[in-house]
Amino acid sequence: MDEIKTDEVIPEMTAGEMLRNARTTGRRKREISTIAKQLCIREEFLQALEDGNYTFIPELVYILGFARNYAMELGLEPDEIVTKLKQELGVAPDCAVSDEDDAFVTSKAQKQKNNATLSGVWSHMLAVGKKHWLLLTAGVVVLLIIIGAILFAISGEKADVEVKTADVAVVATTTEPAYTVPVRERWGNENSKDAKIILQALRDSWIKIEDARGRTEFSRVLVKGDIYYVPAEGKFRAIFGDAGGVDVWVNGKLAPKAGPDHERKSGILLSPDKLVPTTGAKAADASEAKTE
Repeated sequence: MDEIKTDEVIPEMTAGEMLRNARTTGRRKREISTIAKQLCIREEFLQALEDGNYTFIPELVYILGFARNYAMELGLEPDEIVTKLKQELGVAPDCAVSDEDDAFVTSKAQKQKNNATLSGVWSHMLAVGKKHWLLLTAGVVVLLIIIGAILFAISGEKADVEVKTADVAVVATTTEPAYTVPVRERWGNENSKDAKIILQALRDSWIKIEDARGRTEFSRVLVKGDIYYVPAEGKFRAIFGDAGGVDVWVNGKLAPKAGPDHERKSGILLSPDKLVPTTGAKAADASEAKTE
């Protein structure tokens, strides 16, 4: 019986042999050409890595980068393959070139792969376009017509708004009085078109407007500059918390104050001929208001 030699050493596989072994053994055997397309790396470069023919690949950074990508694709530990390659090439393990340049090559290969994917998508789109060019042309024409109609409608609405704005500006310029203080906020805007009487607060003032049945039409504290358009139709009376703090404008003209400053005044009849009475009617109108 032959004696078994126990001192025989099984040679360790090279990086290239590890790559080839991973590709050609096991359940998932693969062709180099298939992997080359997936990684966007030339087939001869992958073959050179497996054969250990590193001189075929021009730069060290590409050798290490291609090997890293190849190892990851085959399910191997990329750092182990790169370390073994450095040993075979006599490169120091802590060489500064390796990590940064491996990343550079990996990034470049990924970009090439992305570009190849985009190129395939673009080619597919062109093929579909050539096949269905008539349908696509009709769709583009319809889309342009719709966009044109939308733009035309928008421009028409814009012009209409500009005309209406101009009309409002003219009305405001010609009908509203030259207020004593700048207008801050407007109330009773629904009455602004026909209002003959406009109230404006010269300082913070409480105002209440009641109709002929005593129902409240408006009640709030007007801040300095606020105005209120009194309805033109109907009979209304007002209560001013500060009679001297409210300007009363009648047909664009300033009427006399309803009372002294900081004095409450009620029963103020909001009628143009009562607020701006003739000389003979002043005595009769004075009885309409009660001082509290």
